[in-house]
Amino acid sequence: MIQVDTILCPTDFSEPSRAATEYALELARRFDARLQLLFVVENPVLYSPALGGYVPKAEDLERFAQTALDNWVLPDDAAGIEIERRWVHGHPYAQIVGEAREHDVDLIVMGTHGRGFLPHLLLGSVAERVVRYAPCPVLTVRSKELSVES
Repeated sequence: MIQVDTILCPTDFSEPSRAATEYALELARRFDARLQLLFVVENPVLYSPALGGYVPKAEDLERFAQTALDNWVLPDDAAGIEIERRWVHGHPYAQIVGEAREHDVDLIVMGTHGRGFLPHLLLGSVAERVVRYAPCPVLTVRSKELSVES
């Protein structure tokens, strides 16, 4: 029998993350599991050129992270589910894998952006790395907007 007590759901507040969160909430209900929502605050210097040279202060990013996490799952959607919200600094895939190990997570549920070949080659895939290195099973979820229709 499969036992799932703790589900980790990393989010970047994108549409694929929203879809993954919906799966994670339903799985948490079915398994009577605790849900951990995680946001990884990346080094803002990496995005400085995209922001026109502006580098946000760490405190601003942390405040954004906490506010976004607090509002990511509404109370009605979380009824009956124990939810822990936290943010950490670092590289997303390394932090997700590290948090899964540290908190004895049974399942990771995360969104995938489904980028094409060239962006994937240049940027890599957080989801792919998490699948490769996670200490537990990983369910990747694509949003319906990214699905290929026949």
